[in-house]
Amino acid sequence: MTEVVDRAASAQQPSGREDAATRNSAFGTSGSGGRDSGKQGADPVVDVAALGEQLLGKWAHIRHQAREVAGHPDVQKIEGLHHTEHRARVFEQLKFLVDNNAVHRAFPTRLGGSDDHGGNIAGFEELVTADPSVQIKAGVQWGLFGSAVMHLGTREHHDKWLPGIMSLAIPGCFAMTETGHGSDVASIATTATYDEGSQEFVINTPFRAAWKDYIGNAANDGLAAVVFAQLVTKNVNHGVHAFYVELRDPTTKEFLPGIGGEDDGIKGGLNGIDNGRLHFTDVRIPRTNLLNRYGDVAVDGTYASTIESPGRRFFTMLGTLVQGRVSLDGAAVAASKVALKTAIQYATERRQFNASSPTDEEVLLDYQRHQRRLFTRLATTYAASFAHEQLLQKFDDVFSGAHDTDADRQDLETLAAALKPLSTWHALDTLQECREACGGAGFLIENRFASLRADLDVYVTFEGDNTVLLQLVAKRLLADYAKEFRSADFGVLARYVVDQAAGVALHRTGLRQVAQFVADTGSVQKAALALRDEEGQRTLLTDRVQSMVAEVGAALKGANKLPQHQAAALFNQHQHELIEAAQAHAELLQWEAFTEALAEVSDEGTKRVLTWLRDLFGLSLIEKHLSWYLMNGRLSMQRGRTVGTYINRLLVKIRPHALDLVDAFGYGPEHLRAAIATGAEASRQDEASTHFRKQRASGSAPADEKSLLALKASKSR
Repeated sequence: MTEVVDRAASAQQPSGREDAATRNSAFGTSGSGGRDSGKQGADPVVDVAALGEQLLGKWAHIRHQAREVAGHPDVQKIEGLHHTEHRARVFEQLKFLVDNNAVHRAFPTRLGGSDDHGGNIAGFEELVTADPSVQIKAGVQWGLFGSAVMHLGTREHHDKWLPGIMSLAIPGCFAMTETGHGSDVASIATTATYDEGSQEFVINTPFRAAWKDYIGNAANDGLAAVVFAQLVTKNVNHGVHAFYVELRDPTTKEFLPGIGGEDDGIKGGLNGIDNGRLHFTDVRIPRTNLLNRYGDVAVDGTYASTIESPGRRFFTMLGTLVQGRVSLDGAAVAASKVALKTAIQYATERRQFNASSPTDEEVLLDYQRHQRRLFTRLATTYAASFAHEQLLQKFDDVFSGAHDTDADRQDLETLAAALKPLSTWHALDTLQECREACGGAGFLIENRFASLRADLDVYVTFEGDNTVLLQLVAKRLLADYAKEFRSADFGVLARYVVDQAAGVALHRTGLRQVAQFVADTGSVQKAALALRDEEGQRTLLTDRVQSMVAEVGAALKGANKLPQHQAAALFNQHQHELIEAAQAHAELLQWEAFTEALAEVSDEGTKRVLTWLRDLFGLSLIEKHLSWYLMNGRLSMQRGRTVGTYINRLLVKIRPHALDLVDAFGYGPEHLRAAIATGAEASRQDEASTHFRKQRASGSAPADEKSLLALKASKSR
């Protein structure tokens, strides 16, 4: 293992500038390069290879395979293509994925797949590094269209359509969203009405708002679609079901009778995908085209389902398609990793301002503000990465059948709905901050920040709008909170109320502030250490979630007994607090995942550095929500002031290990494809330094006016 220093910067360091010994001295390390003995004061060294494998997770071998595919020029984005050219290229790239066995892992073994649901997602999300349009178009074809047939259909449907879907002989669409209804799927207006005489379903979009919209593959390539519609038979609406509908003539590519559509045109990103609109007028399909795993219609029009409750049936059907949210969570994390690797690499080479030397400029990453903007996001990316691996394991457990109860599926839905918003928002924030951290160079398309950010923008609203997803999480939290007291007797409730009242009194009357102030007085370091403590962070983060849920739960108590309009109004009054509680819950999940991952690290040096990074994540969350902790009496003003101070100390500790931490992501030049991450900046800096050093040594350097004025002033005194 090499010495943990700024390796790229030191290897290409301009003569006369910061060397490894100087850097280690600045960060309080000896530069010994020895393995960390675990003792305080020893230099921790990150085992990059081992950490990299841990980050790859359970399906590391599949991620390696997927990264090899993503690193091939044939699947990578060519910037600047016209959207029609980009679409054509992406469709051909799907054939490359088929030829390289990159997209069939989740399908049945008997049809050429491998029944590997977790591995399928792990491989799929790595495609974001090649071109997000390739990833998402592949997701439409096999993750949505194909998965809908597989999970909502039966063996007959599988045998009939999956081989063509898998081979790309049948390019398809996932036609759920409508112009008038996106997140509210239960209220879509497209109908599928059963005709007993012909034993057919008749598909109609009764008005313009019912057109299927933003549908991938709809504008050009889709030959068929899984269409979601209200199933009506014997004049009874049985709710949303899925139907296999042929769209185009496979030879002419023209729409079949009764079907029409439009091109959505150029979008803010993902322009390699032919999103479009579809509408249906008396389109007839066979009765057997109903994907009938959860509900069927007999020849005489009788409806039957193994799930009696219409609401539960609806959520069960939609729950089988949760993999879209799971994969977006992982893809967003991957994009954040690529951005941080590029930005931190560049920051170890780029120099600006000679703050501490009359001749040598400072490396960007030595500035505290630069560390703040990148290291805090690096810590969040690690937390999101570890949390995603837990989500992926949960997903695989459910879909493999290892743990597939109703409770397991509900937990999976909640976990995906909690993590996908945080990771996708974080990706956009990270890409933007990394872009700014790289200055004008970051704005160039060749360095990919702007392009990736544009492509990932839609991640925050598709497969579930982030705000709506967090509202679903909040409802689950409230339901779990209510269950705790559903069967409790009066004595238990009374004790709970007393405890809550005592807690409120302690937190809000200033008693805790006074006690904490006394404990903290004269020892800022002691206060910082208390916040650094793992249990201290856990307590603060957990308490915030519990308190927020309890407060909203109390405010909404009895809402189910009110008239609908009053209950809706009451819920709406507290919607913001609900979503804030859900987000706090998701942040806690990420912190816990990071902490659990630490327990799996055997190398002491790596564990110390990751602990600093976990602490940075935890304290950043506390700092982000510091007003809540202060207003609710969880932290004193004295201790609150120490949060930022300790964060700054952690930045200094993490600084020597920054490159190791991003190198552990395992992305090579073929994945980064950013000119500023190639070492070119270090070469330019070296050239400039050599030029000025030779100029000074030769005595030919022009005199500096400020120096002459200073000399003149000193002589006049």
